[in-house]
This record gives sequence, structure tokens and C-alpha cells, in this order.
Amino acid sequence: MGKSIAIFNQKGGVGKTTTNINLAACLAMKKKKVLVLDIDPQGNTTSGLGIGKRDLEYTSYDILIEDDFDPYKAVYRTVVDGLDIIPASVDLSGAEIDLISIEGREKRLATALDIIQDSYDYIFVDCPPSLSLLTINALTAVDSVLIPIQCEFYALEGVSQLLSTIDLVKKNFNPDLQIQGVLLSMFDGRANLSIQVAEEVKNFFGDKLYSTVIPRNIRLAEAPSYGLPITSYDPKSKGAKAYMAFAEEFLKGEKKNGR
Repeated sequence: MGKSIAIFNQKGGVGKTTTNINLAACLAMKKKKVLVLDIDPQGNTTSGLGIGKRDLEYTSYDILIEDDFDPYKAVYRTVVDGLDIIPASVDLSGAEIDLISIEGREKRLATALDIIQDSYDYIFVDCPPSLSLLTINALTAVDSVLIPIQCEFYALEGVSQLLSTIDLVKKNFNPDLQIQGVLLSMFDGRANLSIQVAEEVKNFFGDKLYSTVIPRNIRLAEAPSYGLPITSYDPKSKGAKAYMAFAEEFLKGEKKNGR
């Protein structure tokens, strides 16, 4: 059975979408069958994997709103072999209102993943950077949460709220929800602040913090505008090497846990 993981932080600009795209691509390169599911109305993961949003027949919106919808209809191939995507559309911006009147609205995504999960080794869900019905759907549907945290002064601001959200979902909708791990992004080893933040996060999360850190890297920032993961855009860059190292650490952790 495949494993589903939400990539989530209520704080924006922490490398959530970058991690979603590049971890998924690196795992696909390691011969894993991977699906990315984009439920962020901004659709940055969708465009970052080269999918044009205007001409899509079906998207994650249909999965959330349409009764008895076949999720396989919304699956598209990406430029990376072994990596598929269920893309976002602009319709997601109105999904909150559309979901309000639907019975079992918090579990619409979970129903879809139950159908599709066995077709993949890993499914990554890109969440909006906010607490919403879309986010609750994601956290209700997945096995675990991967939390990217930017190496900046306010890194831990909002983390307690994030953990409270996870606990709330565990209590009401998904008792088996776990924290997959915490990833430090936009790390600058020359800056004392980055080093201090890393120590602070390590003290807070302990062994849930990955040892791999993602550096600040201009090539990482450029890649989405070309609709490519960093491993396709510039495989020799520091960003590509960091995400490949992270994928290896991720898989080692999975093996250690019996997967």
C-alpha cells in the first residue's frame, strides 16, 4: 500500500512547493512511483511541473466537489518518468464555499486517496499555506505531515499553532496522523542566523529534524519558471544535490520504519 504525505506549513514562503516538486522528482528518479496532488489554489506545484492550468479537463477541484468522481481521470504525467500529478485549478479558490454544503466535506480527499493510493509508492499533497477546509481535507486523508521550515528569524513562529492543528485533526478525523519529519530550507551556512535557527529547530523537534538542509540557491528559484524540477533544470546545482541527498535520507528513514 502506498503512503500519503501532506507537505504543510501555515506560514508561507518556507519552501513548501519547492520541496513538494523536488522531493517527488528525486524519488521518481530513484524508481519510486510518485503522485503529487496539488490542492493549493495558487497552483504553483502544477505550473512548477510544467502543467498548463488553462486546458485541464479535470483537476483536484473535481475530486473534492464531484460525487463519485474517478480520481484517475485527473491524473496527468509530468516531465519526470514515474512522477504523475493531479493538478490544481483556479476553481479551487471557491472550493471552500462549495464544500460547506457537502456532507462529510472534511473527508472528500480521503475518499479519493483510498481509491488511488495503491497505484503509487508515495503521494505528496501540496497544501495551501493556511488553515482551511482544503488543509483539513489533506490532513484527514494522509498518513503523515512533512513540515518545511525556513531558516529565518521567525522560523518557529506559528509552529505551535501548526502542531495544534495536527492534534485537532488527529482528535477529530485522523487518529493515525503522524509527523513525517521537519526539513530546514533556505539555509545559509555563512550566516549566524541560519545556524542559530537550525539549533533552535533541532531543540524543538529533536529526532524529527532531517539532517539534510536545503541551501539558498538561485537555480532552485529559477527552475519553476521553466516548469522543471531542479534535477532536470540544473542537476549539478547545489539545490539538486541537496534534494537528492534529502531523498536518500527520506528513504533511509522509511526503510528503518519498515517500508
